[in-house]
Amino acid sequence: MLNEIKELAREAGKVFLEATSAHVTAKAGVGNFVTEYDLRVQNMIYERLRRICPDAALMGEEDTVHTVDLSGDCFIVDPLDGTQNFINGYRHSCVSIGMARGGEPVLGVVYNPYQDELFWAEKGKGAYCNDRPIHISDTALSESVLQFGCSSYNREQTDLTFRLLRSLFDRALDLRSSGSAALDLCYVAAGRVNLFFEYQLSPWDYCAGSVILREAGGVISQWSGAPLDMISGGSVLAAGPKAYEEALAEAKACLQR
Repeated sequence: MLNEIKELAREAGKVFLEATSAHVTAKAGVGNFVTEYDLRVQNMIYERLRRICPDAALMGEEDTVHTVDLSGDCFIVDPLDGTQNFINGYRHSCVSIGMARGGEPVLGVVYNPYQDELFWAEKGKGAYCNDRPIHISDTALSESVLQFGCSSYNREQTDLTFRLLRSLFDRALDLRSSGSAALDLCYVAAGRVNLFFEYQLSPWDYCAGSVILREAGGVISQWSGAPLDMISGGSVLAAGPKAYEEALAEAKACLQR
């Protein structure tokens, strides 16, 4: 099954490489857009997943209803993570296909067609980029490069996001913001950056990436330290064990202010 999903992610990514222009529709929230490619690719992925694992439930970003049964197997899909990047020609977007079993993420495939990088992992079997094993860089916060998302769809949370950003940046080396949470998690897993956080994300943003991150040796949770929410979404804090412990204390403090 994993090999079939990896091939599916590659095929879906080719659709974006071939795109010349996109019809854009606004969704709820500031800067929250969907293109015909999001919809086309999600439909393609769903059709194939129904053949690969017909008994699994399906949940994707472009569904009109996001309530599904997570008691069994459920594929959680973002057909195009980084839609704003795609619209702007920024060439940093990906296809993200995760699977949860009994509500726990157990498989993740994230494909960046612009770099031809396929990140993948299955619970208990390690994490990989293409065919190369990847591992987090377990640095202290003082030696870390931060990656963050600003939850632009939820501007009422901006102050909280930047409060934690200021606190962590004062203790770290540098920071980045890419516009794709799924790739951010993969970059932490690969040791390219050392920590990622965002206050409000959805399960399709982090299901696949969370498996890859954990299998690479990382730790991931909500800002409170609670497990990731595979139904309603929530905050995300991900890093190697050393930076995670320091950052978690700062995140909890921000939530209490």
